[in-house]
Amino acid sequence: MSVELHFNNQQSNVTPGSSLFDYAEALGIHVPTSCHKQGKCKECLVEIFEGMACLSEPVLQEAHLSDNFRLSCRCHIIADSGVVRCHTMRRGNMRIESRFAGLQLPKNHRKLRLDPAVTRDGDRILLDGEEIDRTNGPIHGLAMDLGTTTIVIRLLNLETGEVIADASFENPQRFGGSEVMARIHYDTEHHGKLLQRTLAGYLSHAIEEFPVDPQSIYEMVVAGNSTMRDLFFRLSVYAIGQSPYQSITELEMAAGHRTTTSLTASAKRLLLPLHPKARVYGLPIISGHVGADAAACMLAVDLANEERLVAIMDIGTNTELIVGNKHKILAASCPAGPAFEGGKISCGMPGLSGAIEKVKITADGAIAYQVIDGGLPQGICGSGLVDLLSELLKNGRMNTLGRFENGEHQIVLDSNDGRQIYINESDVNELAQAKGANVAGLHIVFSEYGIGFDDLEVFYLAGGFGRHLDIASSKRIGLLPNIDDAKILQVGNAAIEGACIALLSRTKRMELEKLVKRVIHCRLETDPAFFDYFVEGCQFNPVETLDVLQYA
Repeated sequence: MSVELHFNNQQSNVTPGSSLFDYAEALGIHVPTSCHKQGKCKECLVEIFEGMACLSEPVLQEAHLSDNFRLSCRCHIIADSGVVRCHTMRRGNMRIESRFAGLQLPKNHRKLRLDPAVTRDGDRILLDGEEIDRTNGPIHGLAMDLGTTTIVIRLLNLETGEVIADASFENPQRFGGSEVMARIHYDTEHHGKLLQRTLAGYLSHAIEEFPVDPQSIYEMVVAGNSTMRDLFFRLSVYAIGQSPYQSITELEMAAGHRTTTSLTASAKRLLLPLHPKARVYGLPIISGHVGADAAACMLAVDLANEERLVAIMDIGTNTELIVGNKHKILAASCPAGPAFEGGKISCGMPGLSGAIEKVKITADGAIAYQVIDGGLPQGICGSGLVDLLSELLKNGRMNTLGRFENGEHQIVLDSNDGRQIYINESDVNELAQAKGANVAGLHIVFSEYGIGFDDLEVFYLAGGFGRHLDIASSKRIGLLPNIDDAKILQVGNAAIEGACIALLSRTKRMELEKLVKRVIHCRLETDPAFFDYFVEGCQFNPVETLDVLQYA
């Protein structure tokens, strides 16, 4: 007797008795671990999609996990037959933009002058002018975009500014919840900084896989929303989850105990395998849930020196929206949730190999699709979901309320390997609510600014997800404002670019510290028109300029 095991998209028939970790090793699948299968490091996470009844009961070392998450070293297959589908939290490199796509930035966008905090004087390595090491070897730095769903890290040579390597993977903290409020609750209820420790383990493995000695890395710059950043720095995030939703750094700054919301800590304290005297710098947050990732985006597009009226929108689990120029800036955080990154969707997944990324409905009604890296589809990612909704709407198979027409209850894209790839009306509802939060943010911020969408000169669509969106599809379903396509620039991962700029330039770092203090925070939840905008935004209609001021 055997069990059909599908592990990280590899399939094998296995006999019962061994742990999922052992089966992964036999398949050549790398499972992160620091304790070598002792159940102590909490890193060998797997998510079970099917076959929980085939597995052993959770043990004490797994008490911090819920839903479908298990530690692979503690979880054994005990059934004689059945199907088990699971994956690690590192299924290979995620398709996140690894280079800034801002080729159409303004002509006056200044060339960065290298001015890192880490410098060399002969064989002396200096951090802010103080000696921390002696070596004739290279000096490196790390930049990180710490997202709720995805993480990107980039290794740079601090003397040349050259990008040496980068890596991206799913945020393993997802076992604590798929969005920030769930993570805040988890961290408050569970002692021991489990979320930070698990993330540090994954980061350590990624850093050790880079083609340099980790001891040659002397500084790291971190961008992330307020919750992700503060969790990483081992701070309490309880206050971010309570009205008025402020980081402890904001509260301390208001009380006069600090002059900035930026953070610094030693790499050792954050459990990272860098040089013993390496520093980790967390970029300043703007306010509330408008975090250091939004600040990094402003740095990437040189907003401090921008005369034109621009918007920056980074769509994700926590969408950031910034509108303005060097004279006036408004910003908001839109609690979109993880739907457009594949979370809470029946067959949703991140932008990994095997994800359906593009969808078309042909003249005969058949569904055609494109899969990342080819092969059989394993699920559908955000850009594919946007295309699918647009095509269903265009072909009359879904109405503007998100209801399927012609008596359909489920739309099947593909059937393979005994598993269907499909979307239900409940999935459409999740996507509608995520879109509704983003649209409400657009309406409120533009209304507060006193402008319409057409008044913009540039609409920067940031982030890895935004980089791969089809603009026509996005506008048809009302995910993006219905403005001239020429104004919309898909610039890729602006947050990691901003983190790199801050790593390479103390001057730009100080510029950002001053800039964030001038940003006006629009608190969406306190705006009396939020609910009206949200309800309107949940419908699949184009978002027109005319709508912006109707509730003002």
